[in-house]
Amino acid sequence: MEYSATVTSSIEYPKNMSFVIFLAKCPLKCPYCSNSEILERGTEISLEEIYEKIDDSALFIDAVVISGGEPLVQYEDVIEIFKYVKEIGLKTKLDTSGVYPDRLRKILDLDLVDYVAMDVKAPSDKYNEIIKADIGDKVRECMKIVNEHEDVILECRTTYCPALLKEEDLFTIANEVDCDLYTLQQFRNRCVLDESLAEAEEPNPHDMENIAKKIKKLHPNQNINVKTAEFGQKSV
Repeated sequence: MEYSATVTSSIEYPKNMSFVIFLAKCPLKCPYCSNSEILERGTEISLEEIYEKIDDSALFIDAVVISGGEPLVQYEDVIEIFKYVKEIGLKTKLDTSGVYPDRLRKILDLDLVDYVAMDVKAPSDKYNEIIKADIGDKVRECMKIVNEHEDVILECRTTYCPALLKEEDLFTIANEVDCDLYTLQQFRNRCVLDESLAEAEEPNPHDMENIAKKIKKLHPNQNINVKTAEFGQKSV
């Protein structure tokens, strides 16, 4: 298995302290990717070593999150890790970009996941334009698969990069998602795959909150968060 790092976080799994494992490799090349150094390869590590890292933090955490990259590239290892996490009584969360519906279904059907956070990067018909990968149908399918599992929480989240997405795109995405929580995330130009975005404007956190409030007005029953560097994660 190839991974990048592990960290302890108080925000990756809402209301739970979590141990986050970043797995390497991803089939996408999103221009604003902040983990571009692990898209092709990572550091080799055995499952036993991962289990040891989890054990070292087990007394201080409530959940284990597997992120990436795209974790489902190495989905068989994800299954084994989540099996272990469930055996020791912790919650599980999977981060995904919705690239592999069949793999996602396999994991969910094993009752190994409590929470899925899915990146919805663009309106379904604009994926190819925004990230050069025409996966809008797969993302919609993944949403449907998660929602078939009533006990699994689904968060959809969009990174708002004004150089790539227009404000109206965000309203389109909000109309398309079917989830427990929709999160609008702030684009950061500190570390990006596409160097042309290194000078791109970062969205103003107040503007983002105003957009989220407009979305909330249109979808009053939708839980909405805004995540920015300046103010952290806020509910709208």
